[in-house]
Amino acid sequence: MNHFQNISRWAVVAFLACNLSACKDDKDNAVTPSQQTTITVENVLNSKPLVESGTFQGTGSPAVILPGQMVSISFSAAKGEAITFATMYGWSNDLFFAPANPGILLYDSNGMPIEGDVSAQIKLWDNGTRINQKPGSTVNHPGTVDSQSVTEVNGSDAQGNAYTPASKLVKATLQYKGNSQFTLTLENISGGTANETPLSPGVWAVSYIVGGNLLDANPLYTSGQPTANGLTNIAEAGDNSVLSAYIKDMTGIFTPLSPVLVVVYNGIDNPIYKTGEVDRGQGLRPLAQQGNADTLAAYLKGKPGIKAVYVLPAPSTKVLLPVIGNQQGGMVSQQISVSAGDRIAIATMYGFSNDWFFASADNGVDATTKGDITSTIKLYDDGTAINQFPGAGITQFNLAGTPLKESQAIAEVPNPNAFTTLPDITAMIKVTLQ
Repeated sequence: MNHFQNISRWAVVAFLACNLSACKDDKDNAVTPSQQTTITVENVLNSKPLVESGTFQGTGSPAVILPGQMVSISFSAAKGEAITFATMYGWSNDLFFAPANPGILLYDSNGMPIEGDVSAQIKLWDNGTRINQKPGSTVNHPGTVDSQSVTEVNGSDAQGNAYTPASKLVKATLQYKGNSQFTLTLENISGGTANETPLSPGVWAVSYIVGGNLLDANPLYTSGQPTANGLTNIAEAGDNSVLSAYIKDMTGIFTPLSPVLVVVYNGIDNPIYKTGEVDRGQGLRPLAQQGNADTLAAYLKGKPGIKAVYVLPAPSTKVLLPVIGNQQGGMVSQQISVSAGDRIAIATMYGFSNDWFFASADNGVDATTKGDITSTIKLYDDGTAINQFPGAGITQFNLAGTPLKESQAIAEVPNPNAFTTLPDITAMIKVTLQ
């Protein structure tokens, strides 16, 4: 009887153990329910055509530039970009000095920075809004109204008044400072000539170049067209405030976003990057420098904890262009399957930079979240290329350059930074989960 009691006791133990084990196996093998969600990334940047602009003036009161005086303008520019400016021929009714459009060329055909005397590119222009009197200190301002288009004054004006070539009245000198930075010095050399004149406070501008074309090749005037946007105030009265306000509004940020990397993962940290450490050499550098996410995507696929990897190019342009005028910015979407515990992280290049990229901060976002998740996105510096003015860097890959190597830890891009002040992240990129 004791024998059977022992058998019965062990049978019960075995039965319980088996059932407990079976229950555990069922729990371990249970499939976590999945759900469908759609991630959408948009370039919502209200882009501007001018990368830099500003004003210049003399040091006296009034702030004119007298014969023998000079002013300097510092700026950055990429290959194909040019600088333009406008300043009044002070002792005239409505004449102004400016380079022929698109402006003073800054790089030669081999992509080398131009330095030295570039005065030959300066021209004298008639604003077309006043009848020209004989130039000189006795000119009666404002003079008789006229209604003509902007035209070059080459030797003489429409009224037959004679003029020394502009390059003999204003000297322009370019100096290259390195790292895409230039200084343009304008010197009033009209003293002692038949056309001695002060120069007024002026404005200057540099246009973005996109796909080999300047976004605004005529930012201050158009030859053969009526004057506009406040140029008359400079040409007639040496007042640069109106045109300055206009070009300031036209100056800002322009950047495409590269094809977007989207990673779904579980049980691991953000697999794309980590602040404070150098680039891991897994493919983030090509994404941050060139906008190529394919290398990092290929590396991540199949790695432990990685559930899905996507690279999302815009349908026709591949890159996500910003808002240009009335044209909507680029947008990409992807439907994905996610489960509880999954997380999502993205990365996309700030296209007109050396190695900046937008990415999900920290450990990404809960993949089951719904709504606008842009607040989880930040802008980072990959630390693999020397930075230059965004959109005006000679070594920026997307502006036909070759990035200059450096090795720094990945860090958030400060704002303001050493070059410019960027809009808020939410004014550049929008990310939603629906």
